[in-house]
Amino acid sequence: MNSFGIVNFFKKYDYTFFGTCSVIFLIGVLNLYSATHSSVRPDLYQTQILRFLLAIGVGFVVSLINPKNLFRFSYPVYFFNVFLLILVLVMGHEGMGARRWLVLGPIRIQPSELMKISVIMVLGRWFAVNRPDKNLGFRQLIVPSIIAFVPAILTIMEPDLGTGLLILLISFTICFYRKLKWKTIAIIVFLGLVSGTAMYKYGLRDYQRKRIITFLDPTSDPKGAGYNAIQSKIAIGSGQIIGKGFKKSSQASLNYLPENHTDFVFSIYNEEHGFFGSLLLLALYLLLFFRFISLSTSVTKLYESILAIGLMSIFFWHTFINMSMVMGLMPIVGLPLPLMSYGGSSLLTFGICCGLATSISNYRTLF
Repeated sequence: MNSFGIVNFFKKYDYTFFGTCSVIFLIGVLNLYSATHSSVRPDLYQTQILRFLLAIGVGFVVSLINPKNLFRFSYPVYFFNVFLLILVLVMGHEGMGARRWLVLGPIRIQPSELMKISVIMVLGRWFAVNRPDKNLGFRQLIVPSIIAFVPAILTIMEPDLGTGLLILLISFTICFYRKLKWKTIAIIVFLGLVSGTAMYKYGLRDYQRKRIITFLDPTSDPKGAGYNAIQSKIAIGSGQIIGKGFKKSSQASLNYLPENHTDFVFSIYNEEHGFFGSLLLLALYLLLFFRFISLSTSVTKLYESILAIGLMSIFFWHTFINMSMVMGLMPIVGLPLPLMSYGGSSLLTFGICCGLATSISNYRTLF
């Protein structure tokens, strides 16, 4: 590529995904600094910046990949990621009662995070090749269900119930986008309720059951399982309309709210910036969601359209579930708020998502 071609490439390069995510991350890293400046780890924001730069770098490399190659390598990527999930169960690093990470020297990675991307890639390929034109019934859902349930079950076994269920939600979103029969939707909802009841009675651990009980009534255990939910609501409510101001969160500075740099970053943000600040953050997320949806409707290939919807669903479900749980609308699960929560694997996942979307967009106009 000559110098003119390089200049033309960067002129037509789609910066919208990386641009929007960078703005959200900037808000997030400032919020992280505010939440941890008086803690024992005030330097976490520096690590987060380095991780974000790495994620953006990897995402940029991914954005240069032809979507045809993404299609071609969907199954190898999926099966390799399934292998990594099995490896986690066998020799994964254990922390806080769960095996979720593979550690190779200084490299620490959570395969279940990248599995979300692998699942949407292989579901996109399956639907693109088989092209079921009619509304989907159970027969057409057998293979997609296997694709989704294998990694979901392996993830739940770590145990990581939140991410496992999230993989199923992302898969269901893609199937719904491909048009399910209403009868099929009704049966899926019924089976979900039955299996959810059975899982609650026989499949959940004690601490997971406590999360559901305290979600319904946090005051039943205010100093134990319900403590985080209560403190989170206090933080959000005390922010009121305009918030207390930057670095003025009492919940963070007095360490009343644990995990305020990961699961509960939105609580601290809400306390400091109030209702108006939260509206700004929500507007940025909505802009990102609609950009993914716009991309899915503007491409001509089914695989790329499904991939765009799947990428959108990763961001959407993370955002919806995290915000809902810190506001007391859902049980507390360990899902990060995209680009706001501290964490390396999740940042890498979102960076790759942006790279994949940018790749699809670029190859419509550049090549």
